[in-house]
Amino acid sequence: MEIKTIGLLGAGVMGNGIAQVAATAGYNVIMRDIEDRFVEGGIKNIDKFLSKTVEKGKMKAEDKNAIMGRIKGTTKMEDMKDVDFVVEVVIEVMDVKKKVFAELDEITRKDVILSSNTSSMSLTEIATATKRPDKVVGMHFFNPVPLMKLVEVIRGMRTGDETVATTIDLTRKLGKEPVEVKVDVPGFLVNRLMIASAVEAIKLYEQGIASKEDIDKAAKLGLNYPMGPLELMDLTGLDINYHVMDYLYKELPKELKWDPPLSIKNMVKAGLLGRKTGKGWYDYSK
Repeated sequence: MEIKTIGLLGAGVMGNGIAQVAATAGYNVIMRDIEDRFVEGGIKNIDKFLSKTVEKGKMKAEDKNAIMGRIKGTTKMEDMKDVDFVVEVVIEVMDVKKKVFAELDEITRKDVILSSNTSSMSLTEIATATKRPDKVVGMHFFNPVPLMKLVEVIRGMRTGDETVATTIDLTRKLGKEPVEVKVDVPGFLVNRLMIASAVEAIKLYEQGIASKEDIDKAAKLGLNYPMGPLELMDLTGLDINYHVMDYLYKELPKELKWDPPLSIKNMVKAGLLGRKTGKGWYDYSK
């Protein structure tokens, strides 16, 4: 099956980033969200990013216009009926995802692959909402999507080999580098690596073993990380990190290392979520 049009469910930061990458690669994109303001915000973000690229001389204005012309925004789920591939980018709540996949299963052609951008949830469970579990797959992009090269392609228990091969091929055509996650495990690859590092960094700080700055410096200069684990949490959001820790702790109860430390629990309660709120492990309000 030739993929010409990609359907995006969600116009937020991740959704509009994927839409931009797909349209830049020459695909038509239908980006859907539940309200006009979310759709308009997503399209505005894409336009802003591409405009800056033009200003820097890295893209011609006519190329930017062509990319924007390949993106259609909508609030109607039925507009997904003619797409050739779907990427779901809705909130990380299992019931919401299953509801969306059940709707997509009814609306889209039966040969269409339904992928999820979930960062940690079970593709096997998501697939139970459909009558095509062999065509449900994980396609986890990373933020910011236009700049980050990696995509995790995750198998659910019943995901077909052809589905995985098609998704990996599409990933490469989008200019990204795929890694295949062969078993549907909580957190997949990157979050398992990242969250383990994050929890350990918080514990080192809570126990007074080193300062925040020195913990991050040790990771950057000793492990060659581009960013320390505490800095990375601030960038991605302490709330998101906390929820992934909590999810892994509940899904892997025998592995106590995932238990969210007290300090991140309290910071999330206090609304100190990192860069997006101006303060997290570090202060960005100045």
